[in-house]
Amino acid sequence: MNSPEESNKQILNDDKLKVAFICVHNSCRSQIAEALGKIYGSDVFESYSAGTETKPFINQDAVRLMKKLYSVDMEATQRSKLIEDIPAVDVVITMGCNVDCPWLPSQMREDWGLDDPSGKSDEEFLNVISMIDYKVKELAVRLKNGV
Repeated sequence: MNSPEESNKQILNDDKLKVAFICVHNSCRSQIAEALGKIYGSDVFESYSAGTETKPFINQDAVRLMKKLYSVDMEATQRSKLIEDIPAVDVVITMGCNVDCPWLPSQMREDWGLDDPSGKSDEEFLNVISMIDYKVKELAVRLKNGV
């Protein structure tokens, strides 16, 4: 069996990796991660998000704050999707949905253990966005370097 480092190097042999950011409803954290993945990881991976359930709209606080912080209109470029609506992926990042995390096949899997800021203050949202920002940048570097 390959070590994690060998597995990561193996998946880099293909063209661009496909990374899926996954949570149950695909309306907040995973949408933020998809948007930030498109900003920070587009030279390394294609960014997707999905869940086992969908919401009619992306969380409006997330939409508002992402527009303010990054000038990204998630409603114009993204929508809530089911895991069967995205292509097969190489890397799965779950947002922190505990025992309810959706499963899909991949060569690499991580759980970021992030609290859902839905219904909470802007301060809570900003903390979660900041953590996702850091983690997406760090993921892009690791995948680029094959570790």
